[in-house]
Amino acid sequence: MSCHDINEKEIKKHLSQKNKILLMGNPNVGKSVFFSRMTGMDAISSNYSGTTVSYTQGDMKLSDKGYTLIDVPGVFSLKSTSEAEDVAEKFLSSEPEAIICVLDATNLQRSLELALELKSYGIPTAYALNFLDVAKREGIEINVGMLSKLLDSPVVETIAVKSSGFEELKEAVVELLKKAECRGCEKSGCGSCPKGREEIYDTAREITKKVRKTNAKADRNKTRISDWMIRPSTGVPIAVLIMALSLGMIVGGGKALRAVFFLPLVNGIIVPFFKNIFTSIIPEGIIQNVLIGEYGIFVIGFEWPIALIFPYVFLFYVVFSFLEDMGYLPRLGILFDNLMSRFGMQGGSIINIMMGYGCAIPAIIGTRACTTKKERLVVTTLVCVTIPCISQTGALIELISSKSYLIFLPLALISLIVFISVASLAGRFINGKVDPMIIQIPNLLIPDKKTYGKKLMIRMKHFLIEAEGPMFFAIVIAALFKETGFLDVIAAASSPLVQGWLGLPQQAADGLLLGIVRREMSIAPLVGLNLTSLQVLVAGLVSLFYLPCLSVFGIIASEFNAKTAAGIAVATTCFAFLIGGLVNQIGLRLF
Repeated sequence: MSCHDINEKEIKKHLSQKNKILLMGNPNVGKSVFFSRMTGMDAISSNYSGTTVSYTQGDMKLSDKGYTLIDVPGVFSLKSTSEAEDVAEKFLSSEPEAIICVLDATNLQRSLELALELKSYGIPTAYALNFLDVAKREGIEINVGMLSKLLDSPVVETIAVKSSGFEELKEAVVELLKKAECRGCEKSGCGSCPKGREEIYDTAREITKKVRKTNAKADRNKTRISDWMIRPSTGVPIAVLIMALSLGMIVGGGKALRAVFFLPLVNGIIVPFFKNIFTSIIPEGIIQNVLIGEYGIFVIGFEWPIALIFPYVFLFYVVFSFLEDMGYLPRLGILFDNLMSRFGMQGGSIINIMMGYGCAIPAIIGTRACTTKKERLVVTTLVCVTIPCISQTGALIELISSKSYLIFLPLALISLIVFISVASLAGRFINGKVDPMIIQIPNLLIPDKKTYGKKLMIRMKHFLIEAEGPMFFAIVIAALFKETGFLDVIAAASSPLVQGWLGLPQQAADGLLLGIVRREMSIAPLVGLNLTSLQVLVAGLVSLFYLPCLSVFGIIASEFNAKTAAGIAVATTCFAFLIGGLVNQIGLRLF
């Protein structure tokens, strides 16, 4: 399997591929689950727009013949109003062998609008009718035979998370390929294919009326709960409660995991094990210090990534994955759409902002689902300037909790003020428009255990590779710089800024250097030091607004341009030093 960014070079390469089958559908219909089951490869599935913002391809076999299955970004239409729609159109024009179009049984009319657009391309298409189990619970019955007749194509009943219907779907695709159906639209089962948006909408509505029946006796409890979640009078208290419980689980659970399991594991077993080995085979000196000294690779190389960061990252993704699988996040977007539109964003962008609390990279890539460049830039600016990733948050929690949890109050207040200010300025001064929000509300579901567990494993694997790897590299550099005296040179040179303006100890200079590679490492060297409350607050603010990780700038440069990446780097660094210094100087005069 491979996953590709949306760029002309990669697209041209894969457009020319032979024996490719496109996997298409609206956002939220479970395409990523289909891809995983049909190729045997891993792909994260979610129920909001933007999960598959790049296209993913994998190999699969049909009747002993190899094909490339391409998971095309989820789209509502083919109007080319977003990058995802543009990519979808390019793949449709590249002469694929067939299309597998996933339909949502609980929102059939919306799915049929895209299905009818696809028919105009004359490509053999098999339809997978997904979420039939959810539709049944909601009292929805669909005449699959009639739907197949009206679409003049096979329609297969599926329940993706239970792997139900996949063999039948593969057989349907094989039959399509054997028959090599007409690629024109003159033999379409719905007559001549509808052309305009109004005609497509009317046709989809008429088909839905013919094939869909609703049982009035269905349980409406989930519908009522869903309504409560998006109605401001009840939705805001629910959102506050959910966020409070989530924060409590991440912070409280993270500290408990760290104290009960990870600290004893690292300090009681792993570090002593390596110290015993290296002290017995390597004499005292630079090499031994680099390996097991104060900044030793096999000391802080385990203490920082595992004991300090990992517990909070793990619990963040436990909570975040649960909320997205149950269908809450799109409802949160609807709830805050009116507020966020004032800052140049659709309500759905709150999902990207929340993703930023996990890691900035998927949050920035997720902005490809935005329909305007202005919205992409506003969200990216907010994520880079005001949103700490969970690794950084974990380090902040340990730093602040060592002194007083009350320090969280001014830190959170200043952070909120900065967030609102940056959002207002970005929304006002970044040129462009913001389209009205179009978001499909997914069903409220109890997360499927297998899918949920697999998603959690994928995300933790990505964290270990993409975050822990660069962090370990930075620790190696820190160990070498420490033993060669280079860190002391940096500390002396930066003393007027670090110790004079910010009022922090010289170890903060080490953190600022390491923070270029990984943002959380700007704070890690200060954990465990005997700092004053003011120093903890200043250090927290500097870390919070400090420049993002090196890998984030690579993403910004590729998504936008190098000028944008450089501008964010300069802005975040200067702002972090400015706000930290001002708080320190004011604090010294007041206290």
